[in-house]
Amino acid sequence: MQHSTPAAPAVRETLERVLASATFGRSERARALLRYLVERQLAGESDRLKGFAIAVDVFGKDADFDASADTIVRVQAGRLRGLLDQYFTTEGAAEPFRITIPRGSYVPAYETNHAPPCAVPDQPTDPISRARRAYSFPAWGALAALAVLAGALIAGQHGFSPPGDIETASIRPALAAGSVAARPSMALPTVYLDVVAKGAVAERIAASLRAGLSGFDSIDFIGRETDGRQDPQAGSTGFVFHVLPEPVSGGVTLELQHMASGRVLMSRDLKAADASPATIDDRIAGILTATVPASGTIYDYIEQNDLQESLTECLILGEKYYLDQNARTHEAAYRCLQDLIGQGTKSPLIYSEIASLHLEAVTKHFPYPADASAEQAMAFARHAIQIGSTSASVHRSYGYLNSRLGKPEAAIRWMRKAYEINPYDLGMAAAYGYSLIFAGRYAEGTPILARAIEAASAHPTWWDFGLFAGKLMLGDTAGASHASDALITTTPRSHYLTARIISAAESGDVTQARELSATLTREFPEFTADPRKVFLERNYPADLTDRLVKALRDAGITDAG
Repeated sequence: MQHSTPAAPAVRETLERVLASATFGRSERARALLRYLVERQLAGESDRLKGFAIAVDVFGKDADFDASADTIVRVQAGRLRGLLDQYFTTEGAAEPFRITIPRGSYVPAYETNHAPPCAVPDQPTDPISRARRAYSFPAWGALAALAVLAGALIAGQHGFSPPGDIETASIRPALAAGSVAARPSMALPTVYLDVVAKGAVAERIAASLRAGLSGFDSIDFIGRETDGRQDPQAGSTGFVFHVLPEPVSGGVTLELQHMASGRVLMSRDLKAADASPATIDDRIAGILTATVPASGTIYDYIEQNDLQESLTECLILGEKYYLDQNARTHEAAYRCLQDLIGQGTKSPLIYSEIASLHLEAVTKHFPYPADASAEQAMAFARHAIQIGSTSASVHRSYGYLNSRLGKPEAAIRWMRKAYEINPYDLGMAAAYGYSLIFAGRYAEGTPILARAIEAASAHPTWWDFGLFAGKLMLGDTAGASHASDALITTTPRSHYLTARIISAAESGDVTQARELSATLTREFPEFTADPRKVFLERNYPADLTDRLVKALRDAGITDAG
C-alpha cells in the first residue's frame, strides 16, 4: 500500500468529507482529534504529535497531565482508528486514499484505497494472496439463484405457529412496495473463516474468532474452513475472515472479504500483544461488534450494494429506526417485520425485533400500529423465546421489554443471559451493564459498560449516557464528564442535555451550563416543568432521580415535583 503523503489540498478535501460523515457525526472528540493530527502533520509538526501535547491541545489537560495515570489519548486514538476503518469501508469506500493512524504512533499515514465494490480483483501471484482470494469469483446468476433456494434458515425455525394472542390475519403489506418478496428469503449473511497464518498467535486469534462468530444470530457462521471453492450457499452475501501472516511485525493480519467480488471490507494488523490470553477476546469482540451485527460493516455493504433479502432488509430498517427514532422510520421497520409474520415465517429474530418495536409504539405514542399495547409486545417476546431459546438477541429484547415496563430484576436476568450466550457482542455487554446501572447497581454495571466502550471502536450514544449515570453515582465526576462529552447529537435529547448540564456545572463552566439549560428549557418545556416525573416514568432509580433533579435545580431549572 502507498504510504507517501498526498498533496495537502487533496488531504484536506478528504479530511472534510470524513469529518462531515455520518460515521463521525456522533463523536465530537474523534473529529477534533483527527483534525488536529492531520493539520499538525500538514504544517510540518509531526514531531509534536506526542501523547502529552495531544492531551493538552485537544483534550484540555494541564501541565500536570500524567499519561501513565490518564489513558484518554490512547483510548481516543484507538476509537479514532476504528472509526476511520469503518468510514473507509462504508461511506468512504470510493475515496482514492485512506487516512490511517498507525498503531504505536499518532502521526497520520495515507494508504491507497481498495478497488471499488464492483471490481473483480486481478489474480495475485504470491501464495498468501492466492489463498486469501480463493473465493473471489464472480457471483454468477446460477449461484445466486441456488443461494436463494439453499439459503440456511436461522436457528429456531421449527414450525411453531404464533400464539393465539398474536393477531396476524389483518397484517397489511410492507410500507415500501416490493420491499419484501412474495415468498420471503430468510437467508442471513454467510460467514466463513480462512486461517492461512501459522503459529500460536494465529491459533489464538482463530479460536477466538470461532467462539465469537458462533454466538451472533445476525449471520450464518459456517464452522468449517474454506477450501478454495465458491460455496453456492453463500451466494452474493457470503463473507470470509482471513487470518494472514503479517511478515513485518511477525503478527497476523485479519481481513474481512466479500467472497463474490473480492472486496476487502476490513483489515486489521494484530501483533502478539493483541493476541495475548488477557487481551485477545476483547480485541476480537471489538472487531466482531463493528462488523457482524445488523449495525456493522457486513450489513452496511449489503445495503450499499442492494443485496438485501427479506430478513436482512427488515433488520436494516430496524437499525435505521434506532438511529433516527421517529414515526416514519418506526412504521417502515414494523411493517417489514409484520409482513414476514403474515407470510408465515417463524424466525425468533423477527419476533424479538417486532416485540421491541411494538413497545416503542406504546411508550412513544406512535400512530402505527393503532392498537399497540404492552401485553401484545410481551406476547411477541414470549414467542421469540419459545422458538429461539439460544439466541442472544431474543434474550436482550425480552430484557429490554422488562426494563421499560419497570421490572428491573427480570430485565437483569434476561440481559445477563444474553451476555452469557454471546460475550463477544459488546452490545450485549453494554445492555447488561446498562440494565444494572438503571436498577441502581452502579458498582456492578459501570465496569461492564466501561469495558464495552473501551473495546468498541464505535458505539451508540446510549452507552455513554449509561456510563455517565454510573460514574456520576459512584462519585467519579471526571469519568462522568468524559462520558457526557459524547452526548452531542444532531437531535437534542432531554436526558443527554441533562448530563451535559451537570458536567459543565461541576467543571465550573458556568457559561456552557447556562447555554445548555436554555436549550433544554426551549426544546423540552414539558420536561423542564417537572423533570422528576419524567425520570420516574422512565423507571430511573430513586437516588439517581434525586441526583439529576438536584443538579437541574442548581442549574436554574425548576422542579415542580
